[in-house]
Amino acid sequence: MDLFEKLLTDRGPLGKHAEFAHGYFTFPKLEGEIAPRMTFMGKEVLNWSLNNYLGLANLPEVREADAKGANDWGLAYPMGARMMSGNTNLHEELEVELSEHVQKEDTILLNFGYQGMLSAIDALVDRKDVIVYDSECHACILDGLRLHQGKRFVYPHNDIAGCKKQLERATRWVENTGGAILLITEGVFGMSGNQGDLKGIVGLKEKFQFRLMVDDAHGYGTLGSTGAGAGEEQGVQDEIDIYFSTFAKSMACIGAFISAKADVIEYLRYNTRSQIFAKTLPMALVVGLKKRLELLKMQPSLRSDLWKVVQALQTGLKDRGFEIGTTTSCVTPVFLKGTETEAVRMIMDLRENYGIFCSIVIYPVVPKDVMMLRLIPTASHTLEDVEITLKAFEEVAIKLQNGTYDKTFTDLVVE
Repeated sequence: MDLFEKLLTDRGPLGKHAEFAHGYFTFPKLEGEIAPRMTFMGKEVLNWSLNNYLGLANLPEVREADAKGANDWGLAYPMGARMMSGNTNLHEELEVELSEHVQKEDTILLNFGYQGMLSAIDALVDRKDVIVYDSECHACILDGLRLHQGKRFVYPHNDIAGCKKQLERATRWVENTGGAILLITEGVFGMSGNQGDLKGIVGLKEKFQFRLMVDDAHGYGTLGSTGAGAGEEQGVQDEIDIYFSTFAKSMACIGAFISAKADVIEYLRYNTRSQIFAKTLPMALVVGLKKRLELLKMQPSLRSDLWKVVQALQTGLKDRGFEIGTTTSCVTPVFLKGTETEAVRMIMDLRENYGIFCSIVIYPVVPKDVMMLRLIPTASHTLEDVEITLKAFEEVAIKLQNGTYDKTFTDLVVE
């Protein structure tokens, strides 16, 4: 068979819907300034789909820093990979500032979070080692696991008893191989919104020998008394051995970082292939990131504004009878019963007639005949935005219950 013929025969679980979904459900174009209100297909929508948690993306101080960085340095400098020709004082300063914030000895900057995570996993373990991980870990972790040539054991999501069982298996395995155990979980799980039970996992260190790696992409900046994340929130930041977060959420930028003991970070600097063989973060981004970190640390009001919106939204949904699962973070899932067809028609109704833009998740991510609307509140949203959204959700829930979405969508659209 010709390679291209094979690709066109099986377009993959997402690609098979491309003809219908492209431009609307997949690859939609949200235009205008990054804000709660943006333009989608020529109409203004109230947007709940961007991970701009602290509203940093378009703060004047941030825009000014971004512009100054680009003006002073352009987008090319420094050229080359960090190890060869791409290191600067500002890169190192940002690493020091991040280390201080997340209470670790040292930090390595990553040019991208996804590839940085999977490459770090590849660097940390060899075929003698075992990885134990939560079943709902992010795709970047799962792809890192694919690179691992040794054993890996998965435990049910946030199930400490299940985690203990897998650690027992892992311990028996490494006793024969002479290897070590790496346990990977998340600070906040991006779909359900619940925090990883870091405190429960840390408690297992009393019986088992393992190192804990936490992906805190959604926790950093949003949780903890200083915004240092889920570990700080749960009082176990010191027990996280390898702390990872991205700049693509609260920091509203590109890149990521890993923080740990100094000797571990030195090892990663010389062994993380995605950083050794790829261009470093441009200086313009580093300048902008330093300003973002300064605001994150020095303006706790950004975090308190965020949580006012989060609490109003989540409380309002629960008071109206909506099921929002086990979220203990800003991520706000709303679970409804309905077919895939009803899910499609409901999300179109929300966008076309109510001006509400949010993401929708269906089978196989959630069980069949369940749909999940995923809302991401930010510090830029207002309580009025929350009330508008709650009213819209009340109305579409009634329509769903009454079978309105069994009709064709042309019956729903208001011209």
